[in-house]
Amino acid sequence: MGNENTKRIFQNHGAPEPLFGVKVGDLKKIVQRVKKDHELSLALYDTGNSDAMYLAGLIADEKKISRQELQHWAERAPWHITGECTVAWVAAESPHGWALGLEWIESDRESIAAAGWATLSNWVMIHPDNVLDMSKLEELLKRVAVTLPEADNRVRYTMNSFIMACGIYIGPLHAQALAAAGRVGKVKVNVGNTACKVPDAASYINNAIEKGYWGKKKKMARC
Repeated sequence: MGNENTKRIFQNHGAPEPLFGVKVGDLKKIVQRVKKDHELSLALYDTGNSDAMYLAGLIADEKKISRQELQHWAERAPWHITGECTVAWVAAESPHGWALGLEWIESDRESIAAAGWATLSNWVMIHPDNVLDMSKLEELLKRVAVTLPEADNRVRYTMNSFIMACGIYIGPLHAQALAAAGRVGKVKVNVGNTACKVPDAASYINNAIEKGYWGKKKKMARC
């Protein structure tokens, strides 16, 4: 299923070898056949192949994966898509997401800290407001507003995403998220050899509200 053009696109975004360049749509054809398979997901992730690692996240069993296995995944993530998508998605859907997210954001390693903020973003997207620790989330928003400009490159990106997640998916923190977005302003991130742009958090939140997404939770983090 590998495709040289897809591989080149992934590499422009930062994907290292080894990888085949398999389109996500093709990976999902495998998911339809395999469904969830805990042991296979662990084996695929340990290949170190970016495509296999992404597939591992799609078939991972969030009810079976352990905290130790998720920690292993975070430490081995070879680039930001693996850490901020695959690892963060599965962690957020697991019972360990909140605790791991809070632990990872304290890491000195850029990739793990970024995975932590991405995990927390996904956590608030899929969990009802009544089970969220609002005081802690408000504290984190204030922290992001102050520390984002000096954070590492990918951490800035995921902190910005955290502001947007809080502003869109948590009704009680909408105003606080907009205030954080206003203080942060335009976020600059090196996105490699791509034309990708960092969303303006305030505009993104307001646009989501206009489209009727405000407060509507997602059923799952993975996509």
